[in-house]
Amino acid sequence: MDTTPDDQAPDPATPSAGSAPTLQQVVDLAEELWPSGLAEPWDAVGLVAGRRERPVRTVHFAVDPVRAVVEEACDAGADLLITHHPLLLRGVHSVDAAGYKGEIVHRLIESSCGLLTAHTNGDSAVGGVNDVLAGMLGLQDATPLKPAEDGLPHEGLGRLGTLDVGTTLGELAGRLFGLLPAVAGGVRVAGDRDGIVQRVALCGGAGDSLLDVARQAGADVFITADLRHHPASEAREAVRDGRPYLIDVSHFASEWLWLPTAAQALQRALADRGYDVEVVVSGITTDPWDFVLTPGG
Repeated sequence: MDTTPDDQAPDPATPSAGSAPTLQQVVDLAEELWPSGLAEPWDAVGLVAGRRERPVRTVHFAVDPVRAVVEEACDAGADLLITHHPLLLRGVHSVDAAGYKGEIVHRLIESSCGLLTAHTNGDSAVGGVNDVLAGMLGLQDATPLKPAEDGLPHEGLGRLGTLDVGTTLGELAGRLFGLLPAVAGGVRVAGDRDGIVQRVALCGGAGDSLLDVARQAGADVFITADLRHHPASEAREAVRDGRPYLIDVSHFASEWLWLPTAAQALQRALADRGYDVEVVVSGITTDPWDFVLTPGG
């Protein structure tokens, strides 16, 4: 006979210690951490595949939902793969497994592994890609380069902040090189190696759309990825004193830095609610370049 008093009965809404959340509950927590409303209008974020009622015991994080990453997650028995980049960004009319994206969708579904994307919302959120990069460089009083229209004051694309002590462009580039995962492209720099920089603008991933914003903000240097020839050349020609200098890094590397922080934030949020979930960061390098040739190299 149950003799537990009514006022001591367990709350059915409270998870028991060590229980697994549903996919929907993980999606809800992801929405709190990286609100989908922060995503750019052209972006495609949120749940891509998965049954929302299924339990989640293992989550994998990665930058790209490429075949090797999906195989790693599925082979490990992951219930959810969270990637920064979308798998299906543009209109899709078929997921025929003969195509590589269709094959990935089938592999995920057949392995009961969900897929969730946190892209430009993961860039703009507090504690997101740009905050992590700014924090690792030691920027003080960092604010968004492009504030979110309907977000909090510290939400938005890119960051602008100040180093405690000015340093040379060469030293800053070297510091970045040491922080980023090693990839073939390395770090490219435009500007006076010995020029002193202190006011820093940055944008993880492709940020050439913010070149003018960085210049107007009075940045000494702008750090981003995927700088194309013409935008970079025109940005350099448009300024008389050479500033902002430009540092071009790997798109993958600049965003990978966020993964451990994102994984820790999600695991902490799950643990705070009594859930026991293993959260893993993929160690697979998904930068598309394998090697580079340089003069004298």
